[in-house]
Amino acid sequence: MNLTENLQQLQTEIEAKLPEDAKAKMQKAVVDLSDSGIINNSLKIGEKVPEFSLQNAVGNAVDLKSLLAENPVVISFYRGGWCPYCNMELRGLQKYLPEITELGAKLIAISPETPDNSLSTTEKNELTFEVLSDVGNQVAKKFGLVFQVPEELRPIYQNFGIDLPAYNGDKSFELPIAATYVVGTDGTVIHSFVDPDYTKRLDPEEIINVLKKVK
Repeated sequence: MNLTENLQQLQTEIEAKLPEDAKAKMQKAVVDLSDSGIINNSLKIGEKVPEFSLQNAVGNAVDLKSLLAENPVVISFYRGGWCPYCNMELRGLQKYLPEITELGAKLIAISPETPDNSLSTTEKNELTFEVLSDVGNQVAKKFGLVFQVPEELRPIYQNFGIDLPAYNGDKSFELPIAATYVVGTDGTVIHSFVDPDYTKRLDPEEIINVLKKVK
């Protein structure tokens, strides 16, 4: 199965175990986020990406401008290593990393987690691409992706053992919408995938198809 099919299966399994009240609140939050129009403010195809430098999982700075100097870059924004859908996506990207590299592109993943938690995510999923910490969602905000987790969802997250302030190092309860961008060497967005539904991700096979068309 491809990533999309695996995510659908994961969603079915998770929702089967959720209390009805929690499931209803989580589904409402997705609808409300979609209705908020946040996608209208996110970075679009043909627009320039903002320059940024972020720490990787071992504390070294990774500069987007340097990566783009020679290669297209695939940027995956994910919510955090606590999110099973994110972990499945990251493992899917790792599986296709050799093809992405062979097509001359670099792959980076970004979340608001602290570097220590990014390292845990990297090790847990055996990732060999750069996993960057966007503490405070400063870069994600420039991409127009940031939203605040609704108050009614926060106790549900806590019941799941998800302590966002601990993972992210702040009490903002802000997260990025899961999004993937393919960026050309001139810094222009070639392809974008932004979906308020956290169970949906850009399939790596589509990333490969996009990169094959990049000259």
